[in-house]
Amino acid sequence: MSYNQHNDSEMSENEKAHKIEMLRQMMLNAEKTMQSAKAMLLQLEGKKKTGRKRKIDEDEEGTVVEGTFDGQIMIGIDGKQYPVPANYASKSKLVEGDMLKLTITDDGSFIYKQIGPANRKSIIGIVSQDEKGNFVILSEGRPYKVLLASITYFKAEPGDEVVIMVPRDSEATWAAIENVLSKGSVTMSFSSPVLSPKAEIKQSDFTTSASTYTQKKSNLPADGQFNAWKDELKDDSQISDYSNRTPIIKDDFEDEWTQDIEELEKEIQKQQI
Repeated sequence: MSYNQHNDSEMSENEKAHKIEMLRQMMLNAEKTMQSAKAMLLQLEGKKKTGRKRKIDEDEEGTVVEGTFDGQIMIGIDGKQYPVPANYASKSKLVEGDMLKLTITDDGSFIYKQIGPANRKSIIGIVSQDEKGNFVILSEGRPYKVLLASITYFKAEPGDEVVIMVPRDSEATWAAIENVLSKGSVTMSFSSPVLSPKAEIKQSDFTTSASTYTQKKSNLPADGQFNAWKDELKDDSQISDYSNRTPIIKDDFEDEWTQDIEELEKEIQKQQI
C-alpha cells in the first residue's frame, strides 16, 4: 500500500507541475494579447502612445506589432500582413515560424527585430530552378522555396551544394540558406576524372620485355630503358623500329649509353658474320 501511495503522490506532483507550466503559458499569451489590443486601440483612437517605450527599440515613438514570419512576410497578431525586407530575412536567416516585432516609426519606417526564434534544423540540399525559373533547394526528396535575396547574398548558383535551415517541429515551404558548401562544378560533375599520364601507368607497365616496350611508356630511369633496348637490338627484326623511337636521354647517362651502344653494334656485327 505504501508503494502505491508513493506513486500516486509522485504522479500528482507531476500533474501539478504540468498545470503550473500551462497556467504560466496562458498568462504570457494573455499579456501579449492585451498589449496588442492596447496598441490597436491607441492606433484607432489616434492617441500618442506613452509609457510603452520599453516595447520600442532605441526609445523611438511608433506603433509596435508582433507577428509570425511565414517565409516571405510577417503575419501580425492583428491579422494584417506586413512586408519583410528580403535582405533582412536573408542575412538574419529567418525561417517559417520565427516571431518578429515590427516597430513602425512616426516617419513610416519599418524596424524589425527577431524576438522568438523557432526551433530549427540544418539539412543539405542542391540549388536548382523550377519550370518557371524560380530558385528552389532540393533536399530530402522535396523542393524548398528560397528568397532570391538569399541566392544573391550567398552567390549561389544551380548545382551548388548548400546548407539550409528549416523548422524542426513543423513542415515548411520556405528555407533559409545558411552557407554554401561547394560549387556546382564540383558536386554536379558525374563524369570520370581525367587521369594524368603518370596516374594511368599500371604496375605491368614497368617491364623491360622487348615485345611490350614498343606499346608502353615507362617512367623508369634511363638505365632501365636502355636494358630494354639491348634486348630489342638482339632481335634483327626490330632493328628498323629503333630508328623511329625518340628515347628520353638524361645528361648524366649520356657517356654510359654511348659506350654501351658501341659495344652492342660490335656484337651485332659479329652475329651477322
